[in-house]
Amino acid sequence: MIAGETAAPPAANEPIQAYAPGSAERASLERRVRELEADTAEVRNVIAGERVAGESTFVRLAPHRHDLKLAEVHVAGEADIRRAIDASLAAASEWAAMPHADRQAIFLKAAELIAGPWRDTINAATILGQGKSVHQSEIEAVAELCDFLRFNSAFSEQILADQPLSPDGVWNMVDYRPLEGFVLAVTPFNFTAIAGNLPTAPALMGNVVLWKPSGKQALAAHYTMQVLEEAGLPPGVINLLHSSGRTTADIATSHRSFAGLHFTGSMEAFQGIYRTVGERIDRYDTFPRIVGETGGKDFVVAHPSAEVEPLVVALGRGAFEYQGQKCSAASRAYIPASLWPQVRDGLVDMVQSLTIGDVGDLSTFMGAVIDDGAFAKHRDALEQAHADPAIEVLVGGGTNDEQGWFVDPTVLVTSDPKHDLMQRELFGPILTVFVYDDARWSETLELCDATSPYALTGSVFARDRDAVREASATLRQAAGNFYINDKPTGSVVGQQPFGGARGSGTNDKAGSMWNLIRWASPRAVKENFVPPTDWRYPHMG
Repeated sequence: MIAGETAAPPAANEPIQAYAPGSAERASLERRVRELEADTAEVRNVIAGERVAGESTFVRLAPHRHDLKLAEVHVAGEADIRRAIDASLAAASEWAAMPHADRQAIFLKAAELIAGPWRDTINAATILGQGKSVHQSEIEAVAELCDFLRFNSAFSEQILADQPLSPDGVWNMVDYRPLEGFVLAVTPFNFTAIAGNLPTAPALMGNVVLWKPSGKQALAAHYTMQVLEEAGLPPGVINLLHSSGRTTADIATSHRSFAGLHFTGSMEAFQGIYRTVGERIDRYDTFPRIVGETGGKDFVVAHPSAEVEPLVVALGRGAFEYQGQKCSAASRAYIPASLWPQVRDGLVDMVQSLTIGDVGDLSTFMGAVIDDGAFAKHRDALEQAHADPAIEVLVGGGTNDEQGWFVDPTVLVTSDPKHDLMQRELFGPILTVFVYDDARWSETLELCDATSPYALTGSVFARDRDAVREASATLRQAAGNFYINDKPTGSVVGQQPFGGARGSGTNDKAGSMWNLIRWASPRAVKENFVPPTDWRYPHMG
């Protein structure tokens, strides 16, 4: 027992390692990559701290190599899901009663483990299992996940410290309780950090969680759960289910103790769960908290005053890093006619110089898309683009699935600013450009705002400050994360809280106190030190 107030160590962003040729960290990571390539991991569900076999299994292949079997994943059935709900509810009381500082300590230790002895494993699992380059893995699977764990600890202290006024003779307090029931965390394939944050953020605030990761991210989720257990997470607080998303959501949202959803995935899947919760609203013990981030059709708008070289780099990195498989990836761009010849040539040169291939080779810039379904979607879109008179395939446009699910980084140019490819999220390395008349800057901003159902990220490039101000005003509702003279990707925890509105989600800002407060149920407490002894008021005489 510690007498007195405690404060966690100050949060700071995890330093990013460069993995330069010849460096010790590169050699260490390369060894771990080779080790994971040589071994097919057995990935089981974790229920009440036990490794549980599934009703069936599936093999997780590396996106860049059809012959590389990374994991045999056990699929949880309906009985397993119900058992996990029971396990979470059985752990709820003791976890909620644990002092907040002790819960903080568990997740802060997890951050230290990821930054230290588990760094190579988390990186290697993400590189191989999700097809990331070493830089893309390092900045999120390690650095961002550490940042979530550390900054959430700091944000939680900020929330708990927010207490009401207490006049003479009264002590007013707010008790930040966990939600009454369990939280379902549904996490995506593309970010190990998001997959780690969605169950741990509610758990930090005292909640118990069912964690359903994407099957495409099963290997990294497997190791992330091991880190949490090594850090001291009690059994049953977070139960890991490699199960059908539809079945898990249906069973969880049927239970009277369903208290919240923490979701990242497609807009359609989120809408479906949201709709189901609404239909079942009369069966719950409490109104569930629904927090979700879906996708984006993220934009870059360039003013005629924009600098060309930074614009080209932002378009290339924003559109093609991690094969465009980021909800924040640049996928539509508006370029003034006066700058287009330079921008066009710069994009062609960049795309033709990108290294594409085996991400197990740490010199690679781009790998394969995540699976055959994504590959087929991108292949079909590119075939349609080749045949469409309103589309010019400027560079790229090819696909190859002989060894892995490879899609060329592609730049399309359209004469129709309302073309389907300016509106539909593809989630791949495909950038569609509309070239506008310089004189139609204001009109183009309004067009950008009205074209897509999403509102996640976007950026403006301009040296003219009036143009920046106008773009910021016109596009105020078009992006939850807005960038000026920068690519629309790469938000950093503690620096740019992340999330969007409209079709992109509830904008509850992962990596901020605004997200954490959603997982608390405040109780106002008033203690009167001098209660009245006479029922009459002074005005009564």
